[in-house]
Amino acid sequence: MTPNPDRVLIFDTTLRDGEQSPGCSMTQPEKVRVARQLAELGVDVIEAGFPAASRGDWESVNAVAREVQGATICGLARCNREDIELAARALRDAPRHRIHVFLATSAIHRQYKLNMAQEEIIRTAVEGVRIARGLCDDVEFSPEDASRTELEFLAQVVEAAIEAGASTVNIPDTVGYTVPDEFAELFRYLRKNVRGIDGIRLSVHCHDDLGMAVANSLTAVVAGARQVECTINGIGERAGNCSLEEVVMALKTREAFFNVTTGIQTNRLYPTSRLVSSITGMPIPRNKAVVGENAFAHEAGIHQHGMLKHHSTYEILRPEDVGLSRSHLVLGKHSGRHAFRDRVKALGFELDELEFNRVFEEFKALADKKKELFDGDIEALVLRAEGSASGPWSLLDLQTVAHSNVPAQAVVRLQHADGRVVERTTEGDGPVDAAFKAIEAATGINVILRKFEVHGVTEGEDAQGEAVVYVEYNQRTYRGSSVSTNIVESSTKAFLEVINRIELSQAGTRSRDERAGAARVAQTAV
Repeated sequence: MTPNPDRVLIFDTTLRDGEQSPGCSMTQPEKVRVARQLAELGVDVIEAGFPAASRGDWESVNAVAREVQGATICGLARCNREDIELAARALRDAPRHRIHVFLATSAIHRQYKLNMAQEEIIRTAVEGVRIARGLCDDVEFSPEDASRTELEFLAQVVEAAIEAGASTVNIPDTVGYTVPDEFAELFRYLRKNVRGIDGIRLSVHCHDDLGMAVANSLTAVVAGARQVECTINGIGERAGNCSLEEVVMALKTREAFFNVTTGIQTNRLYPTSRLVSSITGMPIPRNKAVVGENAFAHEAGIHQHGMLKHHSTYEILRPEDVGLSRSHLVLGKHSGRHAFRDRVKALGFELDELEFNRVFEEFKALADKKKELFDGDIEALVLRAEGSASGPWSLLDLQTVAHSNVPAQAVVRLQHADGRVVERTTEGDGPVDAAFKAIEAATGINVILRKFEVHGVTEGEDAQGEAVVYVEYNQRTYRGSSVSTNIVESSTKAFLEVINRIELSQAGTRSRDERAGAARVAQTAV
């Protein structure tokens, strides 16, 4: 079937390429949660992971395939039978699924990574696509590092992949090396010299190493690409990927120029951006295009004067278009359930009754502490309530004492899911350090603190502070976050979330080991 020339598919790889960004790893429930949000956003294809990378990756892809409706679910695979069959099994429960196979083609990759000749590259690519096509009707092929591959050889590989059954061919700028004019010429060359290319969908996948991922992706659309691969907030390896929200809003704002549309519900961009930022712990820069805090802020007098006359003088986007409310002060301690529910919906969040009741109770408690509640306060409550990592340990009480020139002291009282209550008192360089050490003493888990961040969620002297903690334990990195008007409390809860993640991870590892042992016994019996 010939692709619709007026429609650009949005292929989101936040859960695969985006998660490869240092510090952005997600748990399986977090991946499912993000995938559901992406489906509600209107993403056409969700690349849920690389099933062959690990058992955990396979399970996450399988969970997304089983639990997320509305989008095509995709799994990445190298051009070998084992990878492809693992991907097919992980994806089999999705009503619509795609296998995405890739193989490097550039001279530098052929020589230094693969040690393969051109003929062997073509043969391996063809075999991979054929195996995938035998297991799935929807197959995508990517010649990795395409932008640094000789044009004539790239055309040969692409043509061979199409003949083998690829329905989508993706052209990656894997290391962010190309520039718009050069990239446009590459697409024009392929469209002119590859037989069968009009019958498949051309895709583009750009990295941002030189800051041109969005520009290169848009150039590819002009040159014929009808799928853009991107991530929420542009997260990804090194400098990141093409930013979904930026490329989508560019296509929408300049629709008369590009003459294409997408299926994205743009008023869900802002809440989706905030969700991914909350889960990955990657803050959104204030000056980030489309979803940054300053994207619709105007301070210069001449700008403010123009805005008062008409918004179009200095705004080419409306905040409502991306799901950002103009309202500042929204609710207070006397606000009722209906007003709160309307505000939550206006901010782009959907909660079931149980979640709503829990968040509303937290809202009322926060309203007793804060004079003014802003949209950011509401967002933080919703995101924390949806994403908090429940675990065996909960904080019953926290007391800290700090004086100049003497060690700070912290007393923490924790309760374990098995009913135990443990209390420990320790000293530290400050109240936060003392609280962390008390939690380690109470739980028996000692970690290496790698990074600790605190930033304000909203504004004002009574603003909530979000604490983010990164630790290393058994050569793995764990992240925890929490929000409170009390910085020491939010830091302590973030650290306790890390401890819970570690305990849950250890329990999962033991469970997998037990299953593996049982499988080995079963194999022996057979």
